[in-house]
Amino acid sequence: MEVSLPGRELEGKVALVTGGSRGIGRAIALRLAQGGVHVAFNYVRHHQAAREAEEAIRGLGVRCLRVRAHLGDVKEIEKLFQAVASEFGRLDILVNNAASGVQRRLLDLEERHWDWVMDINAKSAWLCAKAAVGLMDRGGCIINVTSLGSQRVLPYYFSVGVSKAALEAVTRYMAVELAEKGIAVNAVSGGYVETEALQHFPNKEEMLAAAASRTPAGRRVAPDDIAGVVAFLCSREAEMIRGQIVVVDGGFSLLA
Repeated sequence: MEVSLPGRELEGKVALVTGGSRGIGRAIALRLAQGGVHVAFNYVRHHQAAREAEEAIRGLGVRCLRVRAHLGDVKEIEKLFQAVASEFGRLDILVNNAASGVQRRLLDLEERHWDWVMDINAKSAWLCAKAAVGLMDRGGCIINVTSLGSQRVLPYYFSVGVSKAALEAVTRYMAVELAEKGIAVNAVSGGYVETEALQHFPNKEEMLAAAASRTPAGRRVAPDDIAGVVAFLCSREAEMIRGQIVVVDGGFSLLA
């Protein structure tokens, strides 16, 4: 599926994509860069992937800022936004994509696991949005990346599913409270996307097989599918879409 940015209307804007070095985040960063958007992204451990993502983004003729920052630490979030402010002086687009998880059933989960997942998947989106508003004097848009596990019960997904449900509630409140500042907020919820993050699930093969056989569209969702919708939600055509959870799953969630 090809989704283009109408008339490169986003050209010259500045975006921060959290967790932008790999998987869905990388696809989003590249799609925005293809439309002429300057991109900043953070990463934590995967240095080579981050360098490769930076090179790919710069190769599209835009500026790129790569920052090592752990979003589970408020000081690291402050450092990230200070770097963005220093490099670009403003921000037009924030994509809260970074996520983590502990793939355990609820009885096997410990309090520290809960706190870890909630801090990164939900709390950091709120903190990043607060920091972003100060750089969005001319308005902008915030896109939160969530997942089907917020609404459907998936194996070994307890902590992540709960955190993503929280993120979707955060999205709705952000959309209302930030509207007066000219900031549009939405979320994109993807189906089973085969990325490195999926490797941590003990039932990975079962999940992928189910997605392949039960998706009405006839194939699994790819990172580029998510990226295309994110780009659309940043465009003028999406101006009146606010506080929505846009599901990109090829129809998978429609089946009982």
